[in-house]
Parts: sequence; C-alpha cells; structure tokens
Amino acid sequence: MNFVVDFGNTRIKAGMFDAAGLQHSYVFNSVQGLIEAVKEIPAFQNCLIGSVTGMHTEFIKAIRKGRNVILFEATTPIPLKNLYKSALTLGSDRIAGSVGAYSFYPNQNVLTIDAGTCIKYNFVNAKNEYLGGAISPGMPMRLKAMKEFTHALPIVEVDKNFEELIGTNTKDSMLSGALTGAVAEVDGMIDKYLLNYANLQVVLTGGDSDYLGKQLKNRLFANQNLLLYGLNTILNYNLEK
Repeated sequence: MNFVVDFGNTRIKAGMFDAAGLQHSYVFNSVQGLIEAVKEIPAFQNCLIGSVTGMHTEFIKAIRKGRNVILFEATTPIPLKNLYKSALTLGSDRIAGSVGAYSFYPNQNVLTIDAGTCIKYNFVNAKNEYLGGAISPGMPMRLKAMKEFTHALPIVEVDKNFEELIGTNTKDSMLSGALTGAVAEVDGMIDKYLLNYANLQVVLTGGDSDYLGKQLKNRLFANQNLLLYGLNTILNYNLEK
C-alpha cells in the first residue's frame, strides 16, 4: 500500500493507493488530525509527501519509523522531463498535478488547471516535457484583495451559487468581478492554448474546480484527486528505480 500526502495552502489531502488505484482519500484541517488518522487507517509501507508549506516536518517525524518516507523535492526523479528554467522554485503541487494528468493522458498535449488558493496553469507537451505555465489569484484571494487594498469594500466570501453577470449591489458586484472574472480568465487561457497546441486535453482540479467546471464553455476532464494520483505516480516511479 502507498500513502501520499499533499500539504496545500489551506488543506491537507491524502490518499491510500494499491495496485488497483486510489482506494481512499482524506482531507484534514491540521497536521495533528492527520497524525491521529494514520493510527486508524490501513497499514502502509511507502509514503510520498508533497508540500508547499513547512507543516510536513512534524508529520514525517511521527510516521518515519519502519516506513519508506520520501519528501517530494525539486531533485526527486519524475516521469516527465522538467524544462522549467527555475526548477528549484517550482511548487510540488504544480508538478504533481501535471504528473497526475500525464498518468491519464501520456504522450499528449495537456493543460492542467488547479483552482485553489491560486489558479495554476501547467502545461506538458506531447513529448512528456513539462514547460511551465502561469499563476494567478484564486477566487477567495481576489475577494480578499479587494477588501485589503481599499477602504470601503466589505469582506465577501465566495458564493458558489452566484451566477449573475451584473451585480446590483456592492457584494454582488464584487462576486461578479471575482467569480465571473475568474471563469472568463480560465476560458480565455484555454482558448490561447488551443490556438497554439493541437489535440489539447484540459484537466481541471482543485477546491474551486466544482464551480469553474459548471461555468466554463470549454470541454475538459475534472478530477478532484489529480494531485494525489500524481504523487502516487511519482512514488511508484521512484520505487521502481
């Protein structure tokens, strides 16, 4: 059994894999909750950890004894050729998502869109080369920025039932700008990739993918556990080496 963990900016996601694929997925709000859960879940021998925070250190100390634990870093071998010019600064979540998309669509042009705290665009070409992509503010960040950088605008939370183009009050105007604007951005970015790359497969993941997936005009494949699949693919790749 393989256990993989993604320490994200807002949540910790984990998955248990066997030879047949993902058997269980988990979401935690704290490192302590994750550590306690490990005591109850099925036994595992191999673990790969991806992290964009420093919270993983405590978890590694708690589970390392008797297990093969790998922290996914820039130097960790992956089944893609990484052509990113500043590979040492590349977030583990970006490359793990791309490896996850690659595991479903090898030898294809694939644009992976991870809609979370930030919206991250990551591109792998048909030669299985990771080229890079783009990063922009996610929907909650857009709303928070309007509050933080103005004197009069209020705190507004993301409302995933909101679908109005024209906001008739301040709250709805902010929601339209942040949510409708994010949808327009993502659709526009997909359109640009379609102009440049034939037979493009688009894969959507992340906490806000449920909202975006319903609003986007472009066709795509959605998978909430894409990063977990990527981490497991990387783990198996290293175990086989």
